[in-house]
Formats: sequence, C-alpha cells, structure tokens
Amino acid sequence: MSTLALLDHAAVLIFALTGALVASRRQLDIVGFAFLACLTAVGGGTLRDVLLDRNPVFWLANPAFIVIACGAALVVFFTAHLVESRYRWLLWLDSFALAVAVPAGVSAAMATGQGPVIVVLMGMVTGCMGGLMRDIVVGEVPLVLRQGELYVTAAFAGALGAVIVARLTAEPLAILATCAALTWAPRAGSLVFGWQLPVYKARPPRA
Repeated sequence: MSTLALLDHAAVLIFALTGALVASRRQLDIVGFAFLACLTAVGGGTLRDVLLDRNPVFWLANPAFIVIACGAALVVFFTAHLVESRYRWLLWLDSFALAVAVPAGVSAAMATGQGPVIVVLMGMVTGCMGGLMRDIVVGEVPLVLRQGELYVTAAFAGALGAVIVARLTAEPLAILATCAALTWAPRAGSLVFGWQLPVYKARPPRA
C-alpha cells in the first residue's frame, strides 16, 4: 500500500469518528451517523481529487473507504454513550485527523507535480473541508472558523513546512512527518494552552 493510501485510510477513519460523534451529540439515527461519518471522512479528499483532476476520486477507486467510514459510524452509534465528554473527544480526534489529512493532501499534490502554492492549498483543502461540511450540515459554526481556534492556520503551517522541507530533501518520510508535526502542534496548542490569532474588534463609533 502506498504512503498516500495509508494516509487516506487513516484520515478517513479518524474523520469518520468525528462525524459520528457529532451525530451522537445531535441524537441522530443510524443513517444520520453513517451520512455524517462518510461526509466528514471523504469530503476533503473528494474536493482535493476533483481539483487535481485525479480520476477516479479515491473512494470511487476503492470503496473500502466508505466501508471504513460506515464501520466507524456503527461503532460510535453503540458506544458514544460510554464517553463522558464527547465534545472533548471530538476536538482531539479532529486534531489528529487534521494532522493526517494535511500530509495526505500534500502528498497527492506533489505526486501530480504541482507547484508550492497548489501543494499548500491542497493540504489545507484535504484537512479542512470535510469538517467544514460536517459542521455546516448540522447547523453549527464550522470549527475551522470559530474564534480562538488555530485550525486553518495549523493546516497552512503544516503544508508550508512540507514545501520547505521538500526543497531540502526528497525523502518522503521527512517531508510528511514534518507536515504532520507542524500541523498538529499549533492545533494542540490551541486546545491545551489557548493559543490563538489576534481577533478583530470593531471600535465604537465616534460621537
């Protein structure tokens, strides 16, 4: 199995778990669990493949990805009640999924010979769009846009780090490991230490 396939499998599994956890918080039925799990799991990778003109899209070429997502949904459906803080689990699982999906997007873009700008963008798209779709569908403010969350910034940092390291070495493991580390570190820092970017605050109008 190729590195990209391994990354896609890991990202699909973890993102599917987050989608199912959101479904549990919304008290959906088993079909709702499966739908949100699949949407979250393959949303980012699907958009990536469409933009890169990779034919067929990864989960059409290998439907096992959908089976994995549905299996994750089924597991969460029967076990979510055992988790005390589902939202905290959601945040941390999502952070790990991001740290896997961004390298997957970077790897796919590099494999098709894209330049640095597209490589960075595809890493961000793969990491962020599945969760964005998940949150919009359930009517929540997307996690990627919430005040105080280093999410898109973390994806950008990881993808940019991969591009820089790729200029220094052609070793895929070094490139992808750097990408994963630089993606996860700021995201985890945001969750643990409250790291955040400056927030715009409008000044009151002058009298």
